[in-house]
Amino acid sequence: MHTLYLIPTPIGNLEDITLRALRILREVRLIAAEDTRHSRILLDHYQINTPMISYHEHNKLARLEQLREALAQGDVALISDAGMPTISDPGYELVRAALAFGAKVVPLPGANAAITALAASGLPTDTFLFVGFLPRRPAKLRAFFAQYAALRATLICYESPNRLVETLRAMHEVFGDRQAVVALELTKLFESFSRAPLSALIAEFEASPPRGEVTVLVQGAPEPQGVRWTAAQVRAALREQLAAGVKRSLAAKQIAAQASWDRAEVYGLDENAEDEDD
Repeated sequence: MHTLYLIPTPIGNLEDITLRALRILREVRLIAAEDTRHSRILLDHYQINTPMISYHEHNKLARLEQLREALAQGDVALISDAGMPTISDPGYELVRAALAFGAKVVPLPGANAAITALAASGLPTDTFLFVGFLPRRPAKLRAFFAQYAALRATLICYESPNRLVETLRAMHEVFGDRQAVVALELTKLFESFSRAPLSALIAEFEASPPRGEVTVLVQGAPEPQGVRWTAAQVRAALREQLAAGVKRSLAAKQIAAQASWDRAEVYGLDENAEDEDD
């Protein structure tokens, strides 16, 4: 068995493809594309004449044997209409089948709308959750968001322009008036970012319905506000930690996190002071 290459394609601007990707697209025996007519635009632009077949949701099972035979004879590239193959498309099933066939799977880095939008969103990027495309029915949409209401991570999803306002309303109903970002037409001529609380975004897109590709990002749930300990409780915890041999600086850090105190406050507290009614 040979190699299945996962090759990201531009999400709007045809220049957003790597030299390595172009080389491999020319060298492989066969290209499996989500939509051959759409991909032909990219391949013609770069004068790539590699044979191509379709591989999509409606023919994925029928294509597996043909792709297995192709991998037995040479390398194959998998591409989607835009972005990284296998992300929000059926390509992962081909990856799983290729591994079962004994083929090597090699991913190339490249364009992805979710990550591109996140990088420029201004929302926290240390923890995030990408959920792809959303349920269409309003009740299911709200239930879908409800399971993430307490998640302290930036939520990223794709949506169609005609459902954007309804989705923003559902988010506002479930999440409250959190900060959010709507990214439109990423990497294209009319690329735009709207950064505002959900209520303001609803008003903006009710007044001016969007067009094109839509990526929505919502800030995660705020940190829970714990009950502040009394000074007597903090002293008792500090005495216990110090008696156990924990360094004062570490004890102060650990106790402050639990007690909703500032670490410097805990560090400077006299643990042997007489407890009063705090």
